[in-house]
Amino acid sequence: MATVVTVGAHILDVLARPVEGIPGGQDTVVVDQIRVTAAGAAAGTAVALARLGNRVVSVGAIGDDDLGDLLVTIMNRNGVDVTGLVRRTAEQTSASILPIRPDGGRPSFHVPGANLTLTAHAVEPGLLAAANAVHLGGPDVTFGLNDPEFFAALDAARASGTVVTMDLLSNMPDLVRGAAAFLPHVDHFLPNEEQAAAMTGEDDPEKAARALLAEGPATVVVTLGAEGSLVATAGGVHRLPALPVEVVDTTGCGDAYCAGFITGLGRGEDVLESARLGTAAAATVAQGLGSDAGLTDLDSILALL
Repeated sequence: MATVVTVGAHILDVLARPVEGIPGGQDTVVVDQIRVTAAGAAAGTAVALARLGNRVVSVGAIGDDDLGDLLVTIMNRNGVDVTGLVRRTAEQTSASILPIRPDGGRPSFHVPGANLTLTAHAVEPGLLAAANAVHLGGPDVTFGLNDPEFFAALDAARASGTVVTMDLLSNMPDLVRGAAAFLPHVDHFLPNEEQAAAMTGEDDPEKAARALLAEGPATVVVTLGAEGSLVATAGGVHRLPALPVEVVDTTGCGDAYCAGFITGLGRGEDVLESARLGTAAAATVAQGLGSDAGLTDLDSILALL
């Protein structure tokens, strides 16, 4: 069992499906399902990692409010150690409302909230060095971590054997480009296609992956939605197809992919086999509502492969 520290964006998601449009006036539309989940590139990945059998400590900033209480309850229930969360009295917990379309599309209403207040001082350097892996989830929106002190802590952890992975939260070009500063301090970077293009200016995902490799990571995994993913290392580029499943909601698929990938690394798999595990985890989540849908344990994910 690996010990993983997730650092970054913590969001409470409220999801409803299926939603074809916002009703006018005071009208009510009856939907099939409404769920509340722990989400965000740190919290969502933390829950998925815990369900796959890892020991997980999550570090981030949330509000001292009811939303934060609920987020902590959900993460606790899933076995995530939340002692690394700091509570902010002046900011609300980051939250999203997602009306999921019948085709699985996920427009959102989002409050950034306390995520914007996370700084390097909230992260205990010894915690990073003691972990098998550290996952940076959404440093594009927790830009207080863009700090030489935090980079030094990451480098020290890597020198002691900790593996560092990174995923982004937004597709906003300015925020994504700002996260490029983390790349020299990361072993494996897992952006989606839009993020990779925004960071490099390359629309072709293979060219984007090669450009990102040149910035420092040993591996760049570009997720391509229904087209699967692309795994790039110094040894070459491999494409992995998505698994054929009926898509209900794509929320959290990237977080699940990261959790599967990190779990594979913790099991001693190479990056390609780890990416296959990530593919299976993402396919599982896509079949239900919310970022943790369908994830029960590692054996169920392995069975898909």
